[in-house]
Amino acid sequence: MTQDERGRHLSMSRRTALSLGAAALATPMLSRRAFAAPTQLTMLAWYGHAEPDIVAEFEAENNVKFVPKYYTGGDNMLGLISQSPPGTFDVILSDAEYVQQLNAAGYIEALDPADYPFDEFFPEFHRFPGHWDGDTLYSVITRFGFLGVAYNTDALTEAQASTYDVFWDPALQSKVGHFDWHLPNLGQISLLNGNASPYDIDAAAWDGVKEKTMSLRRQIGGFFDYGGTFSSLNNGQMLAFAGIGDWITGTLEKNGAKVRSVIPEQGGLQFTESFSIGKGSSKAELAKKWIQYITSAKGQAKSAQMAAYPCLIPNEKGWDVLNAENPQEAARQGMVPGQSNAMDMIRSGRIKYRQLPVQQSLEEWNDFWSDYKSA
Repeated sequence: MTQDERGRHLSMSRRTALSLGAAALATPMLSRRAFAAPTQLTMLAWYGHAEPDIVAEFEAENNVKFVPKYYTGGDNMLGLISQSPPGTFDVILSDAEYVQQLNAAGYIEALDPADYPFDEFFPEFHRFPGHWDGDTLYSVITRFGFLGVAYNTDALTEAQASTYDVFWDPALQSKVGHFDWHLPNLGQISLLNGNASPYDIDAAAWDGVKEKTMSLRRQIGGFFDYGGTFSSLNNGQMLAFAGIGDWITGTLEKNGAKVRSVIPEQGGLQFTESFSIGKGSSKAELAKKWIQYITSAKGQAKSAQMAAYPCLIPNEKGWDVLNAENPQEAARQGMVPGQSNAMDMIRSGRIKYRQLPVQQSLEEWNDFWSDYKSA
């Protein structure tokens, strides 16, 4: 290296250093933020909602780190939040039927509807039941799915699985599994018994649901949590499953398992997930920003393909993004505009919203489920 080259090299180094310093001085907030520890945002949710495939982009853009607490089932969720001091959870994901209980217990904040993209949602989701108390919004729908009959495609055909009666097939004795939560399972039996409003049934109809459910007990090979449901279907331990749908079988099917879900002739149930801001959160503005992100068209397409379990999304523009990014998955889940799709299932009346029991208490349904499990 010549002296001139050395001199030019040193000169370039000083200019580079000066330019970097000047850039840092010109953007002091950016500089401080780049080196600041990320803000922790606590999330109470079903498994998967705070995993990297969903939150990594938001975390990077906002210097945030999600701290999740995962649960299985609405009762479990209520138990966790009731045992925690106010402000413990910044964002809370719950099933729609539990939002009213969260609100009644004072666990969630009121929201401003103008902050969220309801104008992009299908009309059915503008004022979703239970999310509002009068004209006050408490939770924003982010995704939903249908529950029917899940089955092993080597053991059953779609036609055989297209009725809840398949659970009583003698060939499936000890090969029928339950997702261990009373609401979806008893709702399906109620549909099988011909109750048009499966959760709004009188005492006689409730007795009928209990009697029919008890008659299934000899067929049952187990009651499974989230992980157990995946594994028992994947390894063939269970050949048919009550209380679930594509949110489980979709993930397995994409990974090569021979399982599928079908909405039976008696109809299916819809579960609905939504986000609220926890009462007393010191990071409510950041929590609002997260809900805005995940309910935007871009966030919705990401949510539909969540690695933990796929779901349908209520944002119509999200359907467009999903079809552009992953048309195969959009078709698999039935979210292609202009074709027979998930919204047609709702609009035709084949799908009923899952909800809390109307004429009985939640405890009464829960107590019967415990008796059934121990029978």
